[in-house]
Amino acid sequence: MIDKLIQHINSKIENKLSQHDIDLLSDVFRTKKIRKHQYFIQEGDICKIAGFVVKGALKKYTIDDTGKENIFELYIENWWAGDKESFMTDTPTPYYIDAYEDTEMLVISKVDFLSKLNKLSFFSEFNRALTERQSFQLMKRLRSSQTLTAEQKLEELQNTYPEFFQRFPQHIIASYLGMTKETLSRIRSNTLRK
Repeated sequence: MIDKLIQHINSKIENKLSQHDIDLLSDVFRTKKIRKHQYFIQEGDICKIAGFVVKGALKKYTIDDTGKENIFELYIENWWAGDKESFMTDTPTPYYIDAYEDTEMLVISKVDFLSKLNKLSFFSEFNRALTERQSFQLMKRLRSSQTLTAEQKLEELQNTYPEFFQRFPQHIIASYLGMTKETLSRIRSNTLRK
């Protein structure tokens, strides 16, 4: 499983990982299996681990007063899952993250992250690349939610992450896009008719 993480990191940095770096990654990352519907983290917990998804799918959400899930993020292979703010500041998370499919992850504790990984030069480059990507995605998502029509949001998601439509059901996609399942269904039906 560590090979997938090594490949992922190497794709984001200029100089490939040394054997020493690979040995360190193998030492600090642990395998974690999460069954479908099992939590990775729950609201009120302090996020003590960050995870790299090797196989499977997860969703990050809040639950409103009516019991409705509001999906904020979806994770599939080669994505990082967790609550970065809770992880770095030791504050309770407002989110739930659970497995939508049986999932295998490589996880690292905050202690190992800060004492072993965060000080390495390759990790600074890798972390900067990830942070930039996440920042761009967040701004794109914010712009999308503020300025695009429901049809445009769906089209943008289909163009950006077409794999989501094979992995997650319509009600999860709808919540992620900030619309009802009925609205999503209507838009998809209208698109098929054109």
